[in-house]
Amino acid sequence: MTQPRYRLVIDVMVLMIRDDGRVLLLRRAGAVYASGLLCPPGGHLEEHETVTAGALREVTEEVGVTIAPHDLQFCHAIHHRSPEGEGRLGMVFTAQHWTGTPSIREPEKCSQLVWADPAQPPTDCVPYTAAVLQQYGGGALLSEHGWPAKGAA
Repeated sequence: MTQPRYRLVIDVMVLMIRDDGRVLLLRRAGAVYASGLLCPPGGHLEEHETVTAGALREVTEEVGVTIAPHDLQFCHAIHHRSPEGEGRLGMVFTAQHWTGTPSIREPEKCSQLVWADPAQPPTDCVPYTAAVLQQYGGGALLSEHGWPAKGAA
């Protein structure tokens, strides 16, 4: 008998980087996962959507800016396991140029915009976000987060 194919949710995240090197984080709010914690603009990939199209869509939906496709740069992939045991693949991009001023566009999901030093992320980041920022700062292209350590039962 063959095993079913492994399937997972694809997350897209954009690290919007200001000239001073700080990245934009959103404080999650309301009845959402990790309410009260910080994460970059992003979300789930939709059916029949490319990762770049999803990243560009999420930034526009969440903070109201437009990023030209050529200004979006891949920087990291993270295979994450949620606290509930769900596997996810995060595709992380950077952008240093955009049109518009970031603002809260989904107040039911976000209560605050914070510009943070990615080398010293705030302690109230979503753990997944903290892992992404740590790996981004180290220049790694791929990481794993939330999985048992190799050799652990």
